[in-house]
Amino acid sequence: MNSRTKLGTLGLSVLTLSALVAGCGTAANTATNTTSNGTSGTQNASGTVDLSKASGTVVWAASPIAQTGIRKTLISEFEKTHPNIKVQLVELPNNTDTNRQSLATEIGGGATTPDVYMGDVIWPAQFGQNQLAVPLNKYLPSSFFNRFASGLVQGASYKGNVYGAPLFVDSGFLYYRKDLLQKAGLQPPQSWEQLMSDAQTLQKKGLVKYGFVWQGAPYEGLTCDFMEYLTDAGGQVLNSQGQPTIDSPQAQKAVSFMKSLITSGVSPKAEVTFQEAQSMNVFDQGNAAFLRNWDYAWSNSQNPADSKVVGKVGVEPLPTFGGPNGHATIGGWDLYVNPHTKNLNASLEFINWMTGVQAQTILATKYSEIPTNAAVQNDPQVKKVNPVLNIVSQVKLVSRPSQTPSYPQVSQAIYTNVNQALSGGTSVSAALKKAQQQIQSAVSGNGGL
Repeated sequence: MNSRTKLGTLGLSVLTLSALVAGCGTAANTATNTTSNGTSGTQNASGTVDLSKASGTVVWAASPIAQTGIRKTLISEFEKTHPNIKVQLVELPNNTDTNRQSLATEIGGGATTPDVYMGDVIWPAQFGQNQLAVPLNKYLPSSFFNRFASGLVQGASYKGNVYGAPLFVDSGFLYYRKDLLQKAGLQPPQSWEQLMSDAQTLQKKGLVKYGFVWQGAPYEGLTCDFMEYLTDAGGQVLNSQGQPTIDSPQAQKAVSFMKSLITSGVSPKAEVTFQEAQSMNVFDQGNAAFLRNWDYAWSNSQNPADSKVVGKVGVEPLPTFGGPNGHATIGGWDLYVNPHTKNLNASLEFINWMTGVQAQTILATKYSEIPTNAAVQNDPQVKKVNPVLNIVSQVKLVSRPSQTPSYPQVSQAIYTNVNQALSGGTSVSAALKKAQQQIQSAVSGNGGL
């Protein structure tokens, strides 16, 4: 970001904010509201911004999105209906931590651009606490936030304010070998207990080497996997006051089950070193019956250049303890607005369109990204695109414990200690006690970036 490269200025236009804020009034009865960092926007009597006359240039900083061309396609489509706004795309690197640090430095130093930036779903607390993002609910009506699938707005919130507009989602799914289950006369498991039993059955029949592969290495992916088991067990990492509750019977159940997958041989001993790529490779090479991975694992499994299981894979929502349909950790990206922007109204109109039906349908149907817009998720035409999009509306999303500005330290405490328990370096009880202590120390800090 300090040596920002301008990839070109593309003409964009602005449209009245559809029926969403059609009742927000006109400029005749507006007032100016200013955030704590000085951002001002024209508001009407209802307290939300009237975007009907939005114009100017929006500088959008964004990392590449999976397939090439997505961002330019979205900008081009926006351009057709918004003649009064231009959008300038600024390229961000792929590394989330690099982006977080550069944006924090730049915006924290008072930079007025980028106006809008794409950021991780775990940033709201850090960026909200440090006044690096606009509280969107101060400017947009509640009806704007009603468009999103359940759980997404909560994940984008901190201390009662919504700082991110969900752009697209990554989510955990259970992938399974349809052919192997058919040979053994089994149905896709709906509970974790059944998955373990079915995996052992398939292994005993000599149909597959491993039963189940997932993400057990000491990194962010293990925090995501752990949150799914923990939530299914009825536990949480932080309570409503932001205090740690990870040293609990529910967490004991979650980690004990994860460990039993390895000690039973259902998952390989090397599971404690697996990230997404390693687990996906084992599954795609035909060596595992079940895989927990993100939405992109579907496309990878159907690529003949990388996969030996093309045409043999099914996908379901993750199981739960007792079943059916467990929780899946939210991944993906939000859109944030710079508090120092000189063009708040145009920035808000841009994120309104990007999370609306047209843009979200493009993301889903042309690029197979999971939309955040609930209406688009439930569109029959979108569901036809692939099996993941067909079932995504059934998934119960859960956020990581990112409601604290100290989330990076909280996550490190989780994945480091859970991995220690999985690898046998310590007991489950000792790991959870240590995680509790480390998380308590983290949330007692100042939440600095």
